[in-house]
Amino acid sequence: MSMGKGLVCVLGCVAVLLIAGCRCQQQYDDLKAQNNIQQQRIEELENELGLCNGQLQQKLQELQGLAGRGGADMQAKDALIAALEADLEKKKALIAQMQTQLLQGGTPLPAEMNVLLQDFAKTSDMIDFDASTGMLKFKSDLLFNLGSDQVQASAAESLKALVGIMNSAEGKQFDLVVVGHTDDVQIKKAETLRLHPTNWHLSVHRAISVEDMLSKNGIVPERMAVKGYGEYRPVEPNKPNKGGNEANRRVEIFIIPGA
Repeated sequence: MSMGKGLVCVLGCVAVLLIAGCRCQQQYDDLKAQNNIQQQRIEELENELGLCNGQLQQKLQELQGLAGRGGADMQAKDALIAALEADLEKKKALIAQMQTQLLQGGTPLPAEMNVLLQDFAKTSDMIDFDASTGMLKFKSDLLFNLGSDQVQASAAESLKALVGIMNSAEGKQFDLVVVGHTDDVQIKKAETLRLHPTNWHLSVHRAISVEDMLSKNGIVPERMAVKGYGEYRPVEPNKPNKGGNEANRRVEIFIIPGA
């Protein structure tokens, strides 16, 4: 191959890499813009929800003042309160839907991140990855001992590996939301109750422990958020009489565009 043809080949490869890089950056920018727009809409809806709730409370107070009185005025107020309650529930449902979409990123991650996270999930039986939502799911029974929020040594290595991905060139533009969940088995041991009074506490404490380990291994705290839903967002039905279900004991990590 002549020097001229070799130079053309090299320049062509460089051009392809630059185009691919631009596309990835554009995809990231689009995700970030969508995230910001959705967050703004959630804030607007929450303000509307607060206003609507205030109006409802005002009408309920007026209704109490008319107790014992009938007629058209009373019927009109009943109709207004029913309309306000319906509007309130509609806004609550819309906010919940948009918050879920925001938490999950709304769209799949770039191909490079998907590949890294899919390969990461294959390294352990405790990890699943959902490419459609950018969510890593860790089984709590393998992350923690029963009733504990201390990350097991066997799981610590997996979290360290995740830090490496998130601090890579592909991952450093993304943030994490760590979400803890439990099943509905009630905490009974006195020692456990002292540390975690409810399943809600346990779910949050476990999410904090995961966040803390990620932070200690190199992810700056500004890139992470923590949530806990206790037993209230099961992915499968629990057994009767608060019998629980191991599928519901989990920690989810959502990968979202950075702020």
